[in-house]
Amino acid sequence: MPVGRERPELRIVPEGCYPSWDAVYDDNVTWVYRLLYARLGSRADAEDLTSEVFLAALRPLRLSASVAEVRAYLRATARTVLAAHWRATMGREITMIENDVAAAEFESDSGTDTAPQRVAEVLAQLPPQYRRVLELRFLQGRSVRESANDMGVSVANAKVLQHRALRLAAQINEGESR
Repeated sequence: MPVGRERPELRIVPEGCYPSWDAVYDDNVTWVYRLLYARLGSRADAEDLTSEVFLAALRPLRLSASVAEVRAYLRATARTVLAAHWRATMGREITMIENDVAAAEFESDSGTDTAPQRVAEVLAQLPPQYRRVLELRFLQGRSVRESANDMGVSVANAKVLQHRALRLAAQINEGESR
């Protein structure tokens, strides 16, 4: 193990329910934070959104729920909080936590899935750097830092490229869907 890196702490997952809210938080905060950090690339934003996830989940979540149900609820809440963050910062909802989008959301009236074709058409119209950053971030699910490394640019530059690419892709998509 590299110097300065801690070994991950292994814990036994309880089979039943959590005994307290502290136990819910302690058992889940690390993976929620890591999930958000991987999508945002910013420690400060990931910390803020992790807090929002737990605050949003506090009222509706039941302690009588099983561990699996709690984790599923926290994942759904993280998805919602992340979508709100992207909507507020980019003007668009961009959420890719896992490949759990129902196929029905992308089906047209004829029943054929045109989303992949539509994405390819929009990406083809983008400049190469914009296309590359969007492919890395959203089609391959890479973090901002990983995308920047692959592209040979700074993290700040990758964030700017992503922001501009998303804006342009949205304009292209809106222009063609009219």
